[in-house]
Amino acid sequence: MRKLKIAQVAPLWFPIPPKKYGGTERIVYHLTEGLVKKGHEVTLFASGDSKTKAKLFSVTKRGLISRRIPWQDWWWNNLNYSIAFSKAKNFDIIHSHWTPLGVFFQNFVKTPVLHTFHNIPKRKSHLWQVLKHFKNSNVVFVSKKERKNSKIRFKREFVVYNGIDVSKFKFNPKPKEFFLWVGRICPQKGTKEAILIAKKAKVKLFLVGQLQPMYLDYFEKEIRPNLGKDIKYLGELNENKLISFYRNAKAFLYPLQWEEPFGLCLVEAMACGTPVIAFKRGSIPEVVKNGKTGFIVKNEKEAIEAIKEIEKIKREDCREWVEKNFNVKKMVEDYEKIYYKLIK
Repeated sequence: MRKLKIAQVAPLWFPIPPKKYGGTERIVYHLTEGLVKKGHEVTLFASGDSKTKAKLFSVTKRGLISRRIPWQDWWWNNLNYSIAFSKAKNFDIIHSHWTPLGVFFQNFVKTPVLHTFHNIPKRKSHLWQVLKHFKNSNVVFVSKKERKNSKIRFKREFVVYNGIDVSKFKFNPKPKEFFLWVGRICPQKGTKEAILIAKKAKVKLFLVGQLQPMYLDYFEKEIRPNLGKDIKYLGELNENKLISFYRNAKAFLYPLQWEEPFGLCLVEAMACGTPVIAFKRGSIPEVVKNGKTGFIVKNEKEAIEAIKEIEKIKREDCREWVEKNFNVKKMVEDYEKIYYKLIK
């Protein structure tokens, strides 16, 4: 197979790779570096503080969040996409990682365009009305459930699971006596529910994650009053510190309240040998092997029972599951196959 000229167009909120929060950005990083390693000529359109072996093109020196530019402000991302697509003739394929903008440009170029839905719009979102105008798109979903939840059938649809660099997540067979929750502090991620489960089960729980301004009221009302000796919020951690907590946790609690597209934090936890206790929502049955790498539960009561049974899960099975199904090498190869199909 001939080597390709590939454009990876990333959102500009955080650098590639992110220093802390940023699941999409971490996937873009691993994909970009993996493609470069395979000998492809890759151009990454991302913020200027990104670090990559690919050719980096930037319209902003730093990630937008660090510049206090809010999520709702799309101006810099519009500029990023317009420049990337203006150079379309220089590429064999353009891979867009922020679908709401990528679809608007695709019909103006002859170069094949692939969109990864890292998050699909909510069922009642008006964005579906807009996306109906772009049914001719080539789309990747990050789980089979996410594909099923899509209100639109696109021209070409694929499923590619996210992959991690498993070697970074050191296996630990002997955890400590605490449970862990990781995510964005918000109702959808089940932060409050994790606290309630831990309290009723009488276990220690550490909360790790980003607190965005829009969820300050939720934090002050639902989270802060419940913090104390056994329930602690550690804030947002860098990758090395986070991995340390993944490795030492007895289990990962994830009572999510929405249709999770993938759940990268679950894979990272299992890679360290840490089993998962999660509500049956979204992609969870694809990411967690029930009874083997954790327990998939329906409600708070079942989650508490799962905590009591967690030592029945072999931590070695958690690690093996991730090594086999959610590694970077597999993800890169799956995307590479799609690129060749679309170019053909």
